[in-house]
Amino acid sequence: MFLQRLLLVEKSDAAEDREGQNLMISTKTMGGVDQALKVAVVDGIFTFMWNVVSCYLGVAVFVIGEYMDYKDDRTPIMYALILVVSLVFMEASFSVGGATWNPTGPLAFWLAGASEDSILALLLRLPAMALGALGGIFISTSLMPSTYRPMMGSGPQLKADLFTGALTEGAMSFALNLIVLYVVIRLTSNRVLQTLIILVSVLTLIQQGPKSTGPVMNPTDAFGWACLNRTHSPAEHLVVYWLSPFLGTIAAALLYRRIFGSPPAREAAAPSKEKQKIS
Repeated sequence: MFLQRLLLVEKSDAAEDREGQNLMISTKTMGGVDQALKVAVVDGIFTFMWNVVSCYLGVAVFVIGEYMDYKDDRTPIMYALILVVSLVFMEASFSVGGATWNPTGPLAFWLAGASEDSILALLLRLPAMALGALGGIFISTSLMPSTYRPMMGSGPQLKADLFTGALTEGAMSFALNLIVLYVVIRLTSNRVLQTLIILVSVLTLIQQGPKSTGPVMNPTDAFGWACLNRTHSPAEHLVVYWLSPFLGTIAAALLYRRIFGSPPAREAAAPSKEKQKIS
C-alpha cells in the first residue's frame, strides 16, 4: 500500500510539473506574440510619421527659403532639415525600444546576429511598415494644397530597364546596410554620431549613385508611392523595389558576419534600440 501511494504521489507531481511547463510555454508564446504585435504597431506609426514629414520637407524648404529671402541653391537647407528630422526620429525611436521605418534594417541586424527579434516579429513588421508608408503618403498628398503639391515630388520612377534598375537598388541597399551594420555594431555607440555617419552615407549614395531608380533603398516607401501613382507595373515594382533591396540586404548581412562574425551577446541587444535610422 505504501509503495502504491508513493507511486501515485510521484505521478501526481509529474503531472503537475508537466502542466506547469505547458503553462509556461503557453505564456511565453503569448508574450512573444504580444511583443511582436506591439513592435509592428510602433513601426507602422513611425513609418506613417516619417513619410508625412518626408513629404512636407520640400514645402518646408521653400517656405524657409522665401522667409529668409534666400535665392541661391537651397540644398543646404534641405540637408539641415533632414539632419534635424533624423535626429528627432532617432531619439524617439530609441525611447520606444528601437522602432524603424525601413524593413531592410531589422532583417540586416537579425541576419548579422545582432537582433533579438523573432521571425514572427520580422514578418509582422513588414506589412505594418507598408501600411504606415501608404497611409502617410496618402494623407500628405491629400491634404497638401495644389499650389505646393509639385514640391512634394512624385516618388520613385524606373528610368532604366528592369535589370539595370534591379542591380542599382540591390547594390545601393547592399552598400547602405553594410555601412549601417559596421557603424552601429563596431564603430561607435554614440547615437548622434551614428546618425550623422549614416545620414552622410545615405545622402552620398543618393547624390552620387545612379538615378535610374530614385534611388529609394526602402521597399515600403516605394510601395506607398507606387500605390498612389501607379507609375510602374507590379512586376517592375516587386523586382526592383522589393526583391532587389532585400537581396542586397541579405548579402550585406552575410558578408558582415563572414568578416566580423556574430556580435558578443552583450552587444547583440543594443542595435535593436539604436539601429533603425535608415531613411
